[in-house]
Amino acid sequence: MESFGARLHRAVAERGPLCVGIDPHPGLLAGWGLSDDVEGLERFSRTVVEALGDRVAVIKPQSAFFERFGSRGVGVLESTIRQLRDSGALVLLDVKRGDIGSTVSAYASAYLDPSSPLYVDAVTASPYLGVGSLAPMFELAAAHGGGVFVLALTSNPEGAAVQRAVGADGRTVAQTVIDEISQLNRGADPLGSFGLVVGATIGDTGHDLSAVHGPLLAPGLGAQGATAADLRAVFGSSLPSVLPSYSREVLSAGPDVAALRAAAERVLGDCRAALAGS
Repeated sequence: MESFGARLHRAVAERGPLCVGIDPHPGLLAGWGLSDDVEGLERFSRTVVEALGDRVAVIKPQSAFFERFGSRGVGVLESTIRQLRDSGALVLLDVKRGDIGSTVSAYASAYLDPSSPLYVDAVTASPYLGVGSLAPMFELAAAHGGGVFVLALTSNPEGAAVQRAVGADGRTVAQTVIDEISQLNRGADPLGSFGLVVGATIGDTGHDLSAVHGPLLAPGLGAQGATAADLRAVFGSSLPSVLPSYSREVLSAGPDVAALRAAAERVLGDCRAALAGS
């Protein structure tokens, strides 16, 4: 199977450098005039797929906003994933899973095994039980053409206490994560399948991303305060690998399909300009 890195490289070339989240939190459902229940969740998700599934490179459902409705919500997530895949978008499921042994293997099977009803192109993962603990995810992703985005430098202020802590070798925890993911991508062409999550709001990171050779997911754009123009300060020479990610900035334009498409086109234009250095 073609690697996730190769598919992502092609999708960005064809559709542009943009990831849009599906984050149906109560405020957004209310803003769309929808009920905060499974029916509202289903209508919200179906509308986002209709508006953006055939034109945005990557769509990122946030699993928690589906899980909060129990099994019926997970059923909507399964349906949304199928619809997105049918539309041609790459599906990045934001689950931030992380564990050890048989448990992380089970998470890998849930999201990265083609036989699973929750099978997606890539997932987010937490490395704070050690990057090596995620090996079953990396292995299953590689076997089936999937991807894994590992948290490295996040926008939330609490993250710095862990991510910027310095180890015995003088590297921060975040730099250790960055370096280990870089090793997984060695020799990949045109792009590695193992990425990092680096918040767009954090400014100059003081970390070296130059050897990653994988996608750099940049959440925090739009409603969380960062603009596309901020990406240069965060990523510097690594800009060509950045996948900007928006959620509320685009989703708040709904429920009108044309308005959602216009919002996505607007932020995509901002991203193209920023990543090109103009």
